[in-house]
Parts: sequence; structure tokens; C-alpha cells
Amino acid sequence: MRKKTDTSWQPVAGWYKKSVGKEGHTYHQEVVLPGLLSLLKIHAPKAQSLLDLACGQGVLARSLPQEWRYAGVDLSPSLIAFAKQHDRSALHRYYVGDITDPALDLGKELFDCAAVVLALQNVEEPHQVFANAARCLKSSGTLFLILNHPCFRIPRQSFWQVDEQKKCRFRRLESYLSPMKIPVQMHPSQGKDSPVTWSFHHPLSSYSQWLFESGFAIEVMQEWCSPKESQGRLAKMENRSRQEFPLFLAIVARKR
Repeated sequence: MRKKTDTSWQPVAGWYKKSVGKEGHTYHQEVVLPGLLSLLKIHAPKAQSLLDLACGQGVLARSLPQEWRYAGVDLSPSLIAFAKQHDRSALHRYYVGDITDPALDLGKELFDCAAVVLALQNVEEPHQVFANAARCLKSSGTLFLILNHPCFRIPRQSFWQVDEQKKCRFRRLESYLSPMKIPVQMHPSQGKDSPVTWSFHHPLSSYSQWLFESGFAIEVMQEWCSPKESQGRLAKMENRSRQEFPLFLAIVARKR
């Protein structure tokens, strides 16, 4: 039997809590949470409950309407402890658990929505996440996926480069269709002593196929760009390239 990779962020939980904090980092605040909340209003206007798979320290929970029921699941005990510490809602609950485990037990409640926010690329078995989401959703429930764009944000395989002759910055891709398991040093300056997390790359066609096999139909896809703006000599080309190569991909899928 193939040994399963330990993908928990427990070893880097301290760094992650400082980096993201209670309210989320800049991308959470300016792009991800506003975009996701907008999608929820459009595609699940009557929803009042949400399952947050790989919830981290519960940033999404603190952005939902107060009357919503919420359950968050994450493999890191430290991140779950942080989430509980900063969430006083009696309608919210948290679990330490593996979202790829076929035996994941969250009780009998079914949810209107499920979400996986900026975590799917760190999961070794996305198809099992979709299967668990389908099992925990009501009929016609909605799944919201937000991930680093799998076409343009591939660790060690995608890079920014500048064409001085054309005066433009472009994205260079060295691989895309092949699935990849990529170690990521969280503190590169520490060399071999740096904690390592894992990034798992898959092409869009794989996500589409896994969603279909798990009983979902994709309703909409959105591509979200970085809000950063450069200054200085290369600002014009850098700002233009950010608006041409999206940072995040959002997928809304309905349980069939």
C-alpha cells in the first residue's frame, strides 16, 4: 500500500498563524473573502450552513453572517485551537480531521454549502475531498473551491520573466499537464532545516473529472487577479501582467 504523505500544516502552524492572523492576510481581505462571499450570495442565496474543509484558523467562519451554522475541519490541532479561541459563536464548531479520509465523521447534519479555500493545492487526494463534500451536502448543495490558479501558479514550474525587446513581462511555464508533488520550503534561508509543506499540482481537466465523478456539475468558474500595484521603472509592464495572469481560480459546483 502506498504511504500517504503527511500534509498537515501543524509543523508550520506558528508561522501560519502569524502570517495570516485572525482576519486573514492581504489576499484574504482584498480578493478571496470578498469574492467568495459574492459567489455565496449569487449561487446559494438561501444558504444558512457551511462546511469549511481545511479551515485553517477559521478565517472564513468570522466572515459569514452571524446566523449561519458552520463546521470547520483541519488536520492541524494548533490551527483548530486558534480557530476555537477566536470564535465565540454557539453555531460554530470545529473538528481536527483529515478531509481526505473516507471515514471522516462530522455527525448527521447536512450542509447547504461546502468550501475549500486556498487549501486544495496542498491536498494529496482532491477526489476524496470532493467525495466527502458530496456526502456532507444537502441535495443540490453547492461546493465552492478557491485555489492558486493551476494554470499559472505552479511551484518550481512557473516563473515571471521580462522580454526587454518587447518591453513586457510574461509567464513562463515549464510543465502543466503532468501531476506533480512539489516540496515547498517555508523558510528557504534555513536550508535543509526549513519546515516543508507539500504542493500537489493537477491540470484543470483532472479537477473537472473528479468533480463529475463525485456527483457535481460545475456552474461557474472565475479567475481573480492580484490587487498589488508596482512602482518604479517596470511598474507599467508588471501591473499589466498581473491583470493578464490571474492569481486565483474560483469554481462553483452543484451537487447533482
